[in-house]
Amino acid sequence: MTEFDAAETAKKQRALSLDIARGSMLFLIILSHIPLFLYMIEPGVLTKVAGSTPLDHFLNALMEIIVDNRARPLFAILFGYGLVMIYRKQQERKGADEAKRIIKRRCWYLIIFGAILAGVAGGQDILMTYGIAGLLLVSSLNKTNSKIVKYVLVSTIICLLYLPLLWGVVLLGNQSYGLPIELTGQETYLNTLLEGLIAIPIIPLFTHLFFPVIPSVLMGIWLGNVNILIKPHDHIKLLKQLTIGGLTISLAGAIPLVLINDVWFPDFFTAGIAYGVHIITGFAGGLGYAALFGLLGITIKKHGTIVKAITAMGKRSLTFFVTHEVLIVLFLSPIAFNLGAVLTVTTSVLFGLAMWVVTLSIAYLMDRHQIEGPLERYMRYVTYKKG
Repeated sequence: MTEFDAAETAKKQRALSLDIARGSMLFLIILSHIPLFLYMIEPGVLTKVAGSTPLDHFLNALMEIIVDNRARPLFAILFGYGLVMIYRKQQERKGADEAKRIIKRRCWYLIIFGAILAGVAGGQDILMTYGIAGLLLVSSLNKTNSKIVKYVLVSTIICLLYLPLLWGVVLLGNQSYGLPIELTGQETYLNTLLEGLIAIPIIPLFTHLFFPVIPSVLMGIWLGNVNILIKPHDHIKLLKQLTIGGLTISLAGAIPLVLINDVWFPDFFTAGIAYGVHIITGFAGGLGYAALFGLLGITIKKHGTIVKAITAMGKRSLTFFVTHEVLIVLFLSPIAFNLGAVLTVTTSVLFGLAMWVVTLSIAYLMDRHQIEGPLERYMRYVTYKKG
């Protein structure tokens, strides 16, 4: 293989690993956000609603194992990985200081996009959260990987010390395994808009405290520094270790939560501790997923229609994340079609799958016609425009 061929192969593998991860991640995020709108069903355990059939219970358990508090860390890891890619490219072109300024500008615009999504559209925001994380961690992009690993360990230990206790107190005060349902069915767009605008500064602070992403973003920076998804063939052993280790820890941390209210009936404080552990072991789950997609980038030889569609969505992940959030609000919220009043656990999963498949088709057609994601194009314009 010539040097040129090797470079082209690496480029394809990088695009495949990253974009499949991003496109698949969006499906996991859909599944994690839809239950928040099922307001006519009694609360289940934490963010889940109670199931009424064996299939409902199975799907709830499956979501707790593979989706809840696992999609968000994967998003954070890919975000951190993306920061490294931007920093490396801009450092070569314009130097380290300008590269950091560009990243800060991008993070500020992510915060603005997230504020509009949460405040005006009523969607579930994570863009503000990651934008703030990027601003906090931009100085770590020129640190050695040994320091990044130390940052990962310290930030994870901090979460381990406070997060289970915090959630234990939350459920003890709540006196229930499930969190109160916020929707009543009487919402209008006007009152939703007012509440959303007031909540804009609170949302990312709440997320960073109760659902921290800093450790996962740092993990993404570490993965980016070792080029684990850009050159997956050079890291097969590490990818396998991270996949097996990460997903094993994730599964072990999910089991206590899955058992609650079915075969295990702990006191509320203990249940909250179990949820805190579920969140923290989700860091490992996100890492395991990222490594798994790295392995997929190596093993997938034939790029069929499904693979092309998922990668097409991955290339336009910002556009389709916002699109999905808006669609969830439009279809499920009382302010529009109000399907959240009639969907069950099972039908909501089917609805989420249908939404993802339809938008996958749109992404595929956009890629076939070489149409960029509009938000990606605008983000690139505001990030790199001449000051």
